[in-house]
Amino acid sequence: MMGVCLGLFVLAWGVVRFFSVGAAVGLCVVAMVIPPAAAVFANKRDPDDDWWNDPRWEDPKWDEPGHDRNRPDHEERP
Repeated sequence: MMGVCLGLFVLAWGVVRFFSVGAAVGLCVVAMVIPPAAAVFANKRDPDDDWWNDPRWEDPKWDEPGHDRNRPDHEERP
């Protein structure tokens, strides 16, 4: 993706600007949008990721001394 962005910038200001400055600016705008869009799509939550259903968050004794937060005192949900 980064290679495409760099290629668009180089193409825009190395070649396209001689024919149309507006098209060169358009290519740069497209190249500017690609990295944030790639970051948003790459950080999409996995359908199997269930971090919000972690039973440890409902453990009433989580802050007691000597209590192991990785082993909750109640049964896990199915």
